[in-house]
Amino acid sequence: MADLHRLVAAPLEFISTADAKIRRLAVSACAAGLDEAAIEALQQILRHDPDDRVRAEAAEVLSGAGPVAFSNLMAATDDDAGIVREAIATGFGELEDARSVDWLMSAARQDPEKLVREAAVAALGAIGDARAVPLLLELVASAAPQVRRRSVVALSVFDGPEVEAAITAAKADRNPMVREAAEMVFGH
Repeated sequence: MADLHRLVAAPLEFISTADAKIRRLAVSACAAGLDEAAIEALQQILRHDPDDRVRAEAAEVLSGAGPVAFSNLMAATDDDAGIVREAIATGFGELEDARSVDWLMSAARQDPEKLVREAAVAALGAIGDARAVPLLLELVASAAPQVRRRSVVALSVFDGPEVEAAITAAKADRNPMVREAAEMVFGH
């Protein structure tokens, strides 16, 4: 119990331990105090920790540091682990930084992991950059059901007849999750 209190109070002391679960807890505990030392440690963990879940946690916590996180998240977008790329996409959505739109559009279109594609679409909606509209219109009509559903929600932040037509068409989608999302957008 004393070690747990120490981990919460001084998480940087635990980020190099051999146990990935402890490192992940330490990374999570860094969220409570994102000072310069914690941000620097998280940057290193995001790029070099051998455990996918620890790197994903670092991306998630680092995104809470605000704009300073952008370049560090962008530098890790080539991570082999889908769980890390998913956390990065989610982080970009939280940052609402339009500089990430090109990477997010690429990830939404072609990442091999469905959860990464979903997170990228959600982030595009959170950012609200009009460059994403053509891709979202394409995805709402042709992607996997979860991605179509996320595309409906992402499109809801945009205006225009093509957006309204796509969301209206989604109300007749073969998948109930997509239909429900479209109906919620229109408030029905």
